[in-house]
Amino acid sequence: MGRRVHEVLADLRQVIKQLAPVSGDRLPPERELRGILGCSRETLRTCYATLENEGKIWRHVGQGTFRGRRPVHMPVRDTLLVEGATPPDLMYARIILEPQVAAEAAMKADASDIVHLRKKVAEGRAASDRAACELADDAFHRAIAETTRNPVLIGFLTYLSGTRRRVAWQRQWDRTYREIAADEFQTIHSDQHDLVVDAISAADTIAAASAMKEHLETIQAAMRKGRG
Repeated sequence: MGRRVHEVLADLRQVIKQLAPVSGDRLPPERELRGILGCSRETLRTCYATLENEGKIWRHVGQGTFRGRRPVHMPVRDTLLVEGATPPDLMYARIILEPQVAAEAAMKADASDIVHLRKKVAEGRAASDRAACELADDAFHRAIAETTRNPVLIGFLTYLSGTRRRVAWQRQWDRTYREIAADEFQTIHSDQHDLVVDAISAADTIAAASAMKEHLETIQAAMRKGRG
């Protein structure tokens, strides 16, 4: 029968004090630690997760596990950045960046792009529930990025949209959606989407950026209300 996690964790704390006494010291390899502690890989990694959350250790893929908190100059993998993002973090980033994406779309859009964007707005208006609304909204914003024909901007918007699938975002969005009637939500947001497309169709970069900023600030305000 394997050792219990809390027992292994207590022993691991002592092993770290002995074998990695100074912050920044590298811990022995996992295989060696499993032998010392008499535990499975799964148990050791569960203990690692606890210590990492406490700031007692940090890990760097390909280099090992170290005592102490992660140095501020060490890069963090993009997946961890997404996991660590809060809904306010996401909205702040979107308000900074997406208006410029809309302005770029206004410079690049052709007639077929405008038809495509109008179709995305219509899909948002026709969405039947919260999940459908969110999918349609995500598709609209990605379509604007695609209109720029810039793979970096497209990739970046796709990256941001990944955060919206996290539990923290969904929980906050559920609270926000309860504050706003479904028809009101669809009407306001779809009307604002239309204004963004109007500006893109007119090749008006300033109006496109302004319309997008106003739209995102409306979402931000609704989410703040939902937290209240």
